[in-house]
Amino acid sequence: MKMESVQERLKQWGELIITTASGEMYEIHLGDTSFDLQQRVIKLSTPSADFLIDGDSVENIKQHYGHKVEDH
Repeated sequence: MKMESVQERLKQWGELIITTASGEMYEIHLGDTSFDLQQRVIKLSTPSADFLIDGDSVENIKQHYGHKVEDH
């Protein structure tokens, strides 16, 4: 999947779960994700680390909806 498609869906939906060709899954949001279209990299910034994801390795995307967190 082209990273431009991932970027467009993220703009529309605000939050996505992406799966890469290697099977890694990432939850990305508008506020913590940037796209470098020249180097073909998606950068996900989290409190614990910055992840550089091959932008064209995304195999699928899943829309993620907000929900109430239930007490355990």
